Amino acid sequence: MAAPSSMYFRGVGTATPPARYTKAECLDAFEQSDWYGRLDARAHFVARTVLQRDNGIEARRLAVGSLAEVFTIDPNTLSQRFLAHAPALAADAGQRALADAGLTPGDIGAVVISTCTGYLRPGLSGHVIERLGLRRDVQGFDLVGQGCAAALPNFSLGRALLGSGACEHVLSICVEVSSAAMYLDNDPGVLISACLFGDGAGAAVLSRQARPGARRIEWVDSTTRTDPGQRKALMFEQRDGMLRNILTRAVPGLAAQAAHEVLDTVLGRAGLQTTDLRAWILHAGGRDVLLAVEREVGLDPQALRHSAAMLREYGNLSSAFVYFVLQAALADDVADGWWWLSSFGAGFSCHGALLRVSR
Repeated sequence: MAAPSSMYFRGVGTATPPARYTKAECLDAFEQSDWYGRLDARAHFVARTVLQRDNGIEARRLAVGSLAEVFTIDPNTLSQRFLAHAPALAADAGQRALADAGLTPGDIGAVVISTCTGYLRPGLSGHVIERLGLRRDVQGFDLVGQGCAAALPNFSLGRALLGSGACEHVLSICVEVSSAAMYLDNDPGVLISACLFGDGAGAAVLSRQARPGARRIEWVDSTTRTDPGQRKALMFEQRDGMLRNILTRAVPGLAAQAAHEVLDTVLGRAGLQTTDLRAWILHAGGRDVLLAVEREVGLDPQALRHSAAMLREYGNLSSAFVYFVLQAALADDVADGWWWLSSFGAGFSCHGALLRVSR
């Protein structure tokens, strides 16, 4: 069997809505909303606990003009919010990734877009093709339903497209408008979810060759794990025409165990140890998830500092999160060498990739 062709991250871009809301502002808006009176005393306690204590998140970006809008929760409002903001955020991140890659829209041969917080038909790919002015013969792929883990399957499809010779450059985008998947009731998991997620998009230009003169970020090897038996630990369900997030206490432990298995598999094939890794580009999920991974893998707290920093400023951005972490590590000029990229989420699934970074 022929060895797969190389894939490089040639450019990275991110985008968020302009409005920044702190935990304190979110709690104040909740207490002033009609929903506060609809929910019971236990729900009030859960919300206050999450939004008043240090949960690893300080602020989030949400695609609303005011926090009062968040508490208008009905199918039409939420679907219109997704349509208004998902294409714009996706195109904004894509445009920034193109600029970072030193490419034009005409250079892109395929676009792969992942989301789980809304549904459009035709899909988001058509909106992004139009907004960015991509070629009419560009291949468009819409991936849905993979939740927070979606970035790495997105990259894997991009790698397959590059390896097939179908194109030289693939535009990979993950976009989530979590404020368009808002749902409230007395369930603690639902309430915690409402306090964790933010809106944003990440994009990367994946290429068969690295950008001349720029830092080389090469995808070397990867693997995946899916445990359908744990599907109900983390999932969306449809209720009253809206998406309701199910989040259970088992998630941090599941994420840590799966992340460790995926890491060991890939490092074993490469003959490497965790001490050989210079950067950790990890989906955060939440503070408890990061702490669980840190304990499970035996990491120094500083290893996950970029994930923790992005979580604190933006909240859980679902599938878009790892683009922000990769961008942060590059901006921090982390040392060249072996980097680890991993995402996990609904399924229950986990994916990991070994990157080789050089000058």
